[in-house]
Amino acid sequence: MNTVHCKAIFGQGFVDEVPVIIAKPQTYMNLSGESTGPLAAYYKLPLNRVLVFHDDLDLPCGVLRLHHKGGHGSHNGLKSVIYHFRGNREFPRLRIGIGRPPGQMDPKAFLLQKFNATARERIDAALEEGVGVLKLLLSKGLTESARCFNREQKYKHIRLQTMPT
Repeated sequence: MNTVHCKAIFGQGFVDEVPVIIAKPQTYMNLSGESTGPLAAYYKLPLNRVLVFHDDLDLPCGVLRLHHKGGHGSHNGLKSVIYHFRGNREFPRLRIGIGRPPGQMDPKAFLLQKFNATARERIDAALEEGVGVLKLLLSKGLTESARCFNREQKYKHIRLQTMPT
């Protein structure tokens, strides 16, 4: 990841001998489609070969979910991606749970604050799991990967519900 291209830090490489392109948009999250749309177009990538990794308030902190497609769920970054994919929602996404804001806290303030130590640990572990998801996805395909992975995450979700935060 040593190049800036289409408003993203960008790199090419291999995961278990499969060529991959990885990009981290450098726009504000709400404008991330300004990066992902042009990158997909430039490389002529079919959208079913683009995996969008994003945060999700509706999942407990550190829980991942892999989906074939979907809407934006009020996520402004996804709204931007869908807009720059010309309205197409047919792209896989890996959601990482960050949990809901505590009490009456404003969701915007929650999204902009730094994670506490416990949340940081859970998210770091989930990011490591995300690498495993990518490897599984490249070897087994999206349908099988989502079936296997989401079942494992269901049990993780149950364990996290019983842990103190």
